[in-house]
Amino acid sequence: MTDLELLHFDQLKNEVQAQYLENHTPSFDEISKWKGIDIIYFQEDLRKKAKGNISEKSFYTYFKSPVTRLPRIDMLNLLAVYAGYVSWYDFKKNHLFADEVLLDQETEKITEELSAIEIIESETAITEQKITGDLQGSTSSVPPSNTGNADLQKTDTENQHTKPKPVLLETYDTSDQRSTFTLIKKYIWLGISLVLAVLVALLIFKEEIFSKEFTYTFIDADRNSKINDELDVKILKENESPIFTRVLPNQPFVYTTRSKTLKMVVSSPYYKTDTINRNLETAPSVENIELRPNDYAIMLFFYSKSITDLKKKRLSLNYLISDNALIYQVYDNETYGVETLDKQRYINLVTLPSTSLENLEVIDTQTNDNGKIVMIKFKIGNNEEKK
Repeated sequence: MTDLELLHFDQLKNEVQAQYLENHTPSFDEISKWKGIDIIYFQEDLRKKAKGNISEKSFYTYFKSPVTRLPRIDMLNLLAVYAGYVSWYDFKKNHLFADEVLLDQETEKITEELSAIEIIESETAITEQKITGDLQGSTSSVPPSNTGNADLQKTDTENQHTKPKPVLLETYDTSDQRSTFTLIKKYIWLGISLVLAVLVALLIFKEEIFSKEFTYTFIDADRNSKINDELDVKILKENESPIFTRVLPNQPFVYTTRSKTLKMVVSSPYYKTDTINRNLETAPSVENIELRPNDYAIMLFFYSKSITDLKKKRLSLNYLISDNALIYQVYDNETYGVETLDKQRYINLVTLPSTSLENLEVIDTQTNDNGKIVMIKFKIGNNEEKK
């Protein structure tokens, strides 16, 4: 990749920006300053005109951060189509710099194939030379056959030297008998080895041998059904750091321990946090635990997902959320981790009929004594296919 390729990409981004500004009015004219709802509107327009999509993470990587490498060719072609060109190659052909030579696609392909053929032919020639050298060396090392007259043996017994068979003298050897002392020593070593093997097994499998397994199923207290949502379980032990575990939807939490007590904190964006204490000496090994739903978080999630009766939806959100609420949008990238929104901007975002909201996830909420939501933390997941 040359510097000219990066310059072409900067040209393409400027034309993409100009194309979007023809029919839209974002918060800023410069595409590098777009955030949140501006990016979502741009993604919708890109899907509509170019029949494709780029993720929010890719947008931040290639439009907001300094670019040192080109994106994938499929993304370049998609942006070129959005800007009004047939492909990335067509865009470069229409924006040639002075003294720039641009090979056509077919020529580039033929050049790559010829280079590959030259490499294969070179490797084949080296291999043939090596094989020829090995064969010549092997031929020169074969000794010449003896063509002179040799004394041939007329019979099977002529010219054969016979060796006399040794005479075996049998004597009484006491070393062939095992003494009682040797047997005792052998059994002692076997016993020691057995004891050591048992100790090693105890050290390796002591957790499985002396531990007890407990199974906890979490139930929705209002619906009396398994919770169809991920739960975070934090095990608290005295003088130790907490142990964090993620429980999948509709799955029980299985805990194996040698402790006599259990203290765990169960939390979820849609259920109230609960601290559970158990005496494991008397507690049952299988138990159902009820969690109280966080009604405000559930309503907020429902209103964010619903695409019907937008006017009623906006009124409901306006009533639920405090005017001074702190609202955070979390991003899945290192450069822009969190963005703050005001109440009205959040309502505009979640009432936008966009496919991006299918991946909206409420991370946390807080309410005041008056029942108003004073804090919302959410994120919009990345649904770009991994290629």
